[in-house]
Amino acid sequence: MTGFSDSSETMTLVAFTAVVTITLLLCVMTGPDRDDLDEFYTGYGSLSPMRNGLAIAGDYISAATVLGTCGVVALYGYDGIVLALSTALSLMLLMFLLAEPLRNAGRFTMGDVLARRMPGRAVRVTSCLVTLAALLPLMIVQLAGTGQLVAFLLGFSGAELKTGCIIGLGALMISYAAIGGMKGTALIQILKMVMLLGSGVVVAGFVLNRFDWNPAALFDQAAERSGVGSAFLSSGLQFAGGPFPRLDMISGELAVVLGGACLPHVTMRMYTASSARQVRRSMSWAVSSVVFFVLITTTVGIGATALIGREAIATADPQGNSAYLLGSQAAFGPDITTAETFLFTTVTTAVFLTVLASVAGMILACANSLAHDVFASRVQEMSARREMTLARVSALAVGAPAVLLATMAQHRSLHPLVSMSFTMGASALAPALVYSLFWRRYTRTGLMGTLIGGSLSVLLLMPGTNLVSGSPFSAFPEADFNYFPFSTTALVSIPVGFACGWLGTLASGRKKADEQRRQYEAVEGWILAGAVRRKE
Repeated sequence: MTGFSDSSETMTLVAFTAVVTITLLLCVMTGPDRDDLDEFYTGYGSLSPMRNGLAIAGDYISAATVLGTCGVVALYGYDGIVLALSTALSLMLLMFLLAEPLRNAGRFTMGDVLARRMPGRAVRVTSCLVTLAALLPLMIVQLAGTGQLVAFLLGFSGAELKTGCIIGLGALMISYAAIGGMKGTALIQILKMVMLLGSGVVVAGFVLNRFDWNPAALFDQAAERSGVGSAFLSSGLQFAGGPFPRLDMISGELAVVLGGACLPHVTMRMYTASSARQVRRSMSWAVSSVVFFVLITTTVGIGATALIGREAIATADPQGNSAYLLGSQAAFGPDITTAETFLFTTVTTAVFLTVLASVAGMILACANSLAHDVFASRVQEMSARREMTLARVSALAVGAPAVLLATMAQHRSLHPLVSMSFTMGASALAPALVYSLFWRRYTRTGLMGTLIGGSLSVLLLMPGTNLVSGSPFSAFPEADFNYFPFSTTALVSIPVGFACGWLGTLASGRKKADEQRRQYEAVEGWILAGAVRRKE
């Protein structure tokens, strides 16, 4: 139960229905009405920098970020704040290092960027496989959390109803991607960010008002009610049970900083900018929005601990995913007025919309990669109509297995899947992008080595982490096959990804490396300085 009256739950249900109706209409009205690939994949770059920046921020801030990061802040204090700041730092890294070269080198997908210097179907297919491996786990996490979220908000506990919510909302998210294309999903992301930021500011204001707008008093109360005293405001609480807590923390932060910026559903928004100047302005809006939301999340997470206690948050959800909603509820106080009930309904609706928008964006990124990099690359002159049809069918082909897997995984801890997505981005995609965009001698063998080596290192090491087994909070708490003493693989898999690219380039020989250097120098100014993109 949400803790409010039955009328509040009715208001929430009405709000959810309204959001579903409005967002579906947005997709239908703004979806491509003709067989034009640029319209479906990029929306013709028609969004202003502010709207495009909000769409980028919307894709970047997933439900896992909103609920998971706030939960870590509420349960682990200082460590959670560092995680939240790393989230903002990751987007800054994308802004200053990769955004403009990505826009200049890419067209529709990650495969376009990587195949620009090393054309070939093998590169495109491999990039598609890595895209799926990076985004599918994150889709499963958010779809599986949908049932729990709706159950919490509407006050029911039946397993069948939760499964039904996952299936129904999954079908809706597939429809968003297939019907709306890039522009339709962008408008949903914009609506999501407006609601998240607007409602978040109100909740953060209520939290601070409970402590007379004194942040020091808020943090002191949180430390007192955390059950661990001053350790709540010190480093190391989250990883205290591991053999190498400091290294474990560094590993997790590396995964977030490098991985979050390079996930394909985020980088695909770079291709929608019509010019290099617009992508810079868009990223400025995106970074500002994310930093602002990080401050909101931190305030609400700390406020949740200060107002209801760390034990109550852990009892509601051992992973802390309900902290954002519990903190919002507690901020309004025991005597809830009609206005405050309406505000809480707005908060819950914003979180609900976050789930819808985030998964729709990921399905779209995977579907685009399947249609453009795998199917279209097999046919020299595939018609635009056929490729768009393939992209829409691919949305179903990606979304349906994700929904099925989410129904099977909903009763397990999903943190290993979140970690896997971010470390996949950090270990395979980040090295591939950095090398492809900036290293003149980088070869096809090096690129394939980066993508395959980085991905395999994550897939081989992740099952041995304590997030999967050997811990009461792991996905399989009844088992213990732990062979990797960290929560994430980033500390090892990121260097492996970079090393595989370097070794693969060396193995190609000097002649091949010099050939690649000459090819890169021919387009270096175009990639780095923002010349007009050419069509494929």
